[in-house]
Amino acid sequence: MERKHNNKTRRISPNLNAIIGALVIMIGGFFLSYNYIQTMKIATYDNMADLIYIEENVNTNTPSIEITNEEENNNPEITPETPEKPNITEQVTEKYIGYLWIPKINLKKGFFAKESNQNNVEKTIYIVNGSSYPDVENGNFILAGHSGTGWKAFFNDLYKLEKGDPVTVNYNNKNYTYNITKIYKQQKTGTIAIYRNYDKTTLTLVTCTNNDDSTQTIYIAELTSVE
Repeated sequence: MERKHNNKTRRISPNLNAIIGALVIMIGGFFLSYNYIQTMKIATYDNMADLIYIEENVNTNTPSIEITNEEENNNPEITPETPEKPNITEQVTEKYIGYLWIPKINLKKGFFAKESNQNNVEKTIYIVNGSSYPDVENGNFILAGHSGTGWKAFFNDLYKLEKGDPVTVNYNNKNYTYNITKIYKQQKTGTIAIYRNYDKTTLTLVTCTNNDDSTQTIYIAELTSVE
């Protein structure tokens, strides 16, 4: 005698569906709100630092700090790719000493002094070790920043830049304007090789290549005017 099997389809309770949906929404909302809060914190701090910077630089000059680089005309500058990890519990008590402004991508971002604990790519755009400040003749001011997503991806739109595009650095109460002359990629090896004209005052921007996790892109710009 054959046994008849009753096939019963298990159904998930509507209440369980609702709970799972709510958890998914909560988790997604957390990550979205975290990035939003971090972005607003940076924007608020930038506005406050901007006011402090303008007020303190109207009638004063910030002293420059020069670093001597051992450079040879036939060799590139070699500089570390990333700084040490920051102390995330540290409170921001310092002010920006200048700003990077790139009109084409609507970027205006402040930077701290080279010796500052706040000068770190995990916090803002980072002045790379071995850089000279913009007021050093034939020097090289090197800035690195994150690309990708999230609140600290300040250099995410650099890939839109082309040769000839202007970039301005406001430092020591002066505007240093550069034009991009060279754009090239390198494999991520922990160092950055910078190829530039050592007879020119230079700005170098470094970030991860757009849609390519294995390389970084270097933008070389030469000084055209100081105002």
